[in-house]
Amino acid sequence: MNLSLKSLLTAAWIVLALAVSPALAADAPALVQALGAKSFNQKIEAIKQLATSGEPQAVGVLKALAARKLYLRKSDKSVVLARKSGKQYALSRPLTGEDLGKAPKSALKKIGLNNKMRRAIKAALGAMTLLSPSEEVRAKAAAAVFKSRDPDTLEALDAALAKETKPALKIALSEARAAVILNMEAAEADRLAAIAVLKARGDRDALSVLKSVAAGKGAPATAAAEAIRDIETWLAFWSAGQNIFYGLSLGSVLLLAAIGLAITFGVMGVINMAHGEMIMIGAYVTFAVQELIRSSAPGLFDYSLFIALPLAFLLAAIVGMAIEQGVIRFLYGRPLETLLATWGVSLILQQAVRSLFGPTNREVGNPGWMSGYFELGEITLTYNRVYIMLFAFAVLALLFLVLRRTPLGLQMRAVTQNRPMAGSMGIRTGWVDALTFGLGSGIAGIAGVALSQIDNVSPNLGQSYIIDSFMVVVFGGVGNLWGTLVGAMTLGVANKFLEPYAGAVMGKILVLVFIILFIQKRPRGLFALKGRAVEA
Repeated sequence: MNLSLKSLLTAAWIVLALAVSPALAADAPALVQALGAKSFNQKIEAIKQLATSGEPQAVGVLKALAARKLYLRKSDKSVVLARKSGKQYALSRPLTGEDLGKAPKSALKKIGLNNKMRRAIKAALGAMTLLSPSEEVRAKAAAAVFKSRDPDTLEALDAALAKETKPALKIALSEARAAVILNMEAAEADRLAAIAVLKARGDRDALSVLKSVAAGKGAPATAAAEAIRDIETWLAFWSAGQNIFYGLSLGSVLLLAAIGLAITFGVMGVINMAHGEMIMIGAYVTFAVQELIRSSAPGLFDYSLFIALPLAFLLAAIVGMAIEQGVIRFLYGRPLETLLATWGVSLILQQAVRSLFGPTNREVGNPGWMSGYFELGEITLTYNRVYIMLFAFAVLALLFLVLRRTPLGLQMRAVTQNRPMAGSMGIRTGWVDALTFGLGSGIAGIAGVALSQIDNVSPNLGQSYIIDSFMVVVFGGVGNLWGTLVGAMTLGVANKFLEPYAGAVMGKILVLVFIILFIQKRPRGLFALKGRAVEA
């Protein structure tokens, strides 16, 4: 990095001043008083010394000076901070904030500024933040300079770079300096070096700076255009990664919504149009739990989801078993009647929720540990989506354990593969149907707990996922959990890659057409169940 002689001298002056700042701190009140001097040169010198005095309140004083809030009190010629209070001004000491009473405007004289003083204040503020002992403050200052690209901060940047020892902050300062160089008249060699620094940064902010350079002429414009092409290629790669994350996130939501349906549809052959309402019940349980916690024990809010999960599972399972025992058990073997009956049940449940909670969306908050995001390169990952993905895989793994390691799971698989033979072996297929329906509905309930964190909680919540859930189950293979997983993730990623080109609605239509064509070729889906009764 090439530093001008003037910049080096400025850097040396600031570093030297910082070294003796404890001694200057004692003179901070005198330096504030010097801001009221008649000579602009004296004021500028006071600004520079105040910036290096080590006084914690110096930033506030200089900001007040820039905002024209510092006045000279005529009675004793002291510099005061004045804020309008009614017809008078409330006065205080700039450094300590000590109350000095009130005074009329006629008793005050505003401290004058010129452009040279404004530049000195801006440079001083930049130096104070860029040379702050706090790494966080220095990082924020470097980011702010990068965005502003103010040429007046160049000297402060050079001083900060000469003093900085942290590699990450040194890079940030170098990038800020490069942005400033490209926003001012500078030697061609300096501009080319700055373009190389921003090319290495390679993000959208760097791209916006380089585009302004590429619009010019000469070697810097050519170098900027080449850097833009490289950065755009790199950003396209990250954009694909972002779409994959969004697709997997959508896939995990579809997995949660469809996994219970895959069990009931696979074991019982029931087209359950009320499955979405089980999801809705889970979401409203979450809302009710959070409302109770807000009013009774606010300190437990971060644990609200852990409380809501078992309650949502139990309530949805009970409602599901009631539907199976009261309606569906009389309609086995009649799929059309089952579809119509469960659709009617879904309308009844929606109206019941409207009567209890109202027709409008209800607020469900994110616990602290699910709020915010983090960045992986140019990919932004939100915590709630990441946790829902992990939760979906955990539910799938737990369900595999239930199906493979428990007597209920063994009986469910037996009924799925050959119901008459399972019945002849003493398995109570009616109870297996009821427990299976309860298990599938309970899983839908805990899916509602997860979906409450990323979607509106309303009586129509389940209707947004029921069609997609059926598509996932049919595409993956009825009753096959591996097929449900692969189907959910495939459809989620496909949707997110199609949306930028075809739009959200057309993207869903294209996915539906693909599934229809796929089912024509493989009627049993990706992973068909095996068994003599299934294959017959």
